[in-house]
Parts: sequence; C-alpha cells; structure tokens
Amino acid sequence: MAQLASTASLSSSSEAKAPREKDIRSIVMDSLENMKAEDTVEIDLVGKTSIADAMIIASGRSNRHVGSIAEHIAEELKGKGFGSPRIEGMPACDWVLIDIGDILVHIFRPEVRSFYNLEKMWSADRPHEQAAASHGA
Repeated sequence: MAQLASTASLSSSSEAKAPREKDIRSIVMDSLENMKAEDTVEIDLVGKTSIADAMIIASGRSNRHVGSIAEHIAEELKGKGFGSPRIEGMPACDWVLIDIGDILVHIFRPEVRSFYNLEKMWSADRPHEQAAASHGA
C-alpha cells in the first residue's frame, strides 16, 4: 500500500488537472442543461489567453433565471467538493460571471449577450467554432 501511495504522488500536476477540469466542465454543462439555460456555447481559450482554458457562455430568459442558474452551478460545484467559485454580477443578474479557475462561465440575459457578443470576440480566428456555435445544440 505504501508503494501505491508513493506512485500516486509522482503523477504530474497536468495529469491531475485534466480530470479535474473535465469534472468541473461536466458539472457546469449538466447544471446548465438541468436549469434550462439556452444557447450554450463552449469556446476553447488555450493559446488565446492565460486567464482560462475554456469559456462557457449561456443565456437565461430573465434576471431571475440567470441568477438561479448561477446559484445552481455554485451549489453543485460546492456539493461535489470543488469549493465555492468566485461569482460577479449577482445583484443585477443581467450578466453573471462564474470564475472556476481554468473555466469561466458567463450567463447572460439574451439582450445583454447580443450586445457584448463574447462569442464573436473570442472565436474570431477560429471559423469552425463560430460555425458550430451558430448551428447550436
């Protein structure tokens, strides 16, 4: 058993980071689906910025819906042992940002989302991502 413990401590931080990020992404995407968020888009930020590896953008139908989605994501992350994420924008709930380290989640009211158009800004040099986003799921 001691040998198993020493072998586990040798694994690199990047190996540990990948499953953690995948788990967080799954929790976020499941929460967005469960809360009936609309027009969810994920943008790969690797090589574009050092602030995060991925950005997930979704819309809520109203301020209350946006706030509820954000609260649900935060509760799910905390409940699954990932701690409490940093959240900005909760009082107004026009645009809520959830900072989960390597993943940023933006939840907008539709009018605010179209005004800021983050998808266009962050996908400008990747036409295949824009096409995927416009065809939506």
